[in-house]
Amino acid sequence: MNPPLLLQTRRQFLRTQALGGALAATVPAFLAHTFSALHAAAAEAGDRQAVTGRDAPILVMLQLAGGNDGLNTLVPYANDDYHRARPKLGLAPGEVLKLNDHLGWHPNLTGFRDLFEAGNLAVIQGVGYPNPNRSHFRSTEIWQTAADADRFEKFGWLGRYFDQACPGADPTVGVSVGRQMPQAFAAQTPKGVSLETPGSYRFIAGDGKDGGGMAGTEESYRRMNEMEETHGLAGGGGDAQAGGSIGSLHGPAHAGISPLDFLERTAMDAQVSSDKIRAISQKIKNSGEYPTGNLANSLKLVARLIGGGLPTRVYYVSQGGYDTHTNQVNAQPRLLRELGDSLKAFLADVRAQGNYERVRVVTFSEFGRRVAENASGGTDHGAAAPMFIAGGGVKAGLHGQAPSLSPADLVNGDPVFGVDFRAVYAGVLEDWLHTPSTPILGRQFTPLHLG
Repeated sequence: MNPPLLLQTRRQFLRTQALGGALAATVPAFLAHTFSALHAAAAEAGDRQAVTGRDAPILVMLQLAGGNDGLNTLVPYANDDYHRARPKLGLAPGEVLKLNDHLGWHPNLTGFRDLFEAGNLAVIQGVGYPNPNRSHFRSTEIWQTAADADRFEKFGWLGRYFDQACPGADPTVGVSVGRQMPQAFAAQTPKGVSLETPGSYRFIAGDGKDGGGMAGTEESYRRMNEMEETHGLAGGGGDAQAGGSIGSLHGPAHAGISPLDFLERTAMDAQVSSDKIRAISQKIKNSGEYPTGNLANSLKLVARLIGGGLPTRVYYVSQGGYDTHTNQVNAQPRLLRELGDSLKAFLADVRAQGNYERVRVVTFSEFGRRVAENASGGTDHGAAAPMFIAGGGVKAGLHGQAPSLSPADLVNGDPVFGVDFRAVYAGVLEDWLHTPSTPILGRQFTPLHLG
């Protein structure tokens, strides 16, 4: 069961007063009774303080939607099996940015190379999970819920973190930049907000069945709060020129919330938190040179919100277009350049603010690609691929083992994973967010300790 109502601080009590008064002339009687009940619950909470992210570690999850080809990201340029499997797409030793005698960065990943050489980037090789699923949507759901491949979980791994470690927190404890709330945020006690720009702040409470459209109840509250919509300026969605069919994958976000929970998320928090986010975004300026593109815009917004002191523990951004079945030679290089340059600029930005040591970025993609190239100038859905972690206090360098590319060692054309992604999550939860991982992940995974 949910705890009895969600308001637990004096500040939230004052918020119910302010919003209740603001809406008194427009809401029906049953909402007035609800505000009265929320009012009473907040009063009983007294001076208990909610969790704050203003001086706590911040996690930024960066999704590479569509299935990034890890073998042309971190290139095994000295591996003969790689070159035999990719006579056209394979990158020659003279093309890559050499990391060591065996591996090199894609030539467009100068940003990653610079971060790695500066000791600010960890590379985890061969990450995956048992019995990998090649469906974009199912594999994304597995990554977002930390479920086994044969199990379906109702709540996301970050939603379970919010439930376990952030009771009474401000709704902005989790912020997703994009049109849809990630399934990773689905929680028993709903928290987290989803926005494209400060001008298009919105709450998501539907189950995704309408294709990302706005629920009727949300639309009515949006009109009631006179929120504005501005599209395309900082979203994590797709790009018509990306070369891939997948722009943004989040999975269903339905969490079976009660009408009262939904009321609180939409009518109450939309007004107060939206005003706060807009004020911060207008006040804080970015430093550093960001590239152009949706990912850069998303990270610029995240940097401004961090610099403005928004009490957020987890930010979520997405870069789409990695489903490179065709034309990979043109599509992936552009995406990787934006990825590397955007992340480097973002970390320089938060460093200039004095927040670098509080920020850690974790990248993931729902799967890698097959070892062999296909006949259409691309690669098909695969399995194991690298993850990258950057930012404050990270144990930089190579971690895990590069999977074998020998045809005898492949399973259905895929390399075999060596690191379970949930071991990475366990390390992030315990070492960075300072909370036990077993209750959140459902069982014990040996944490991959990266500082």
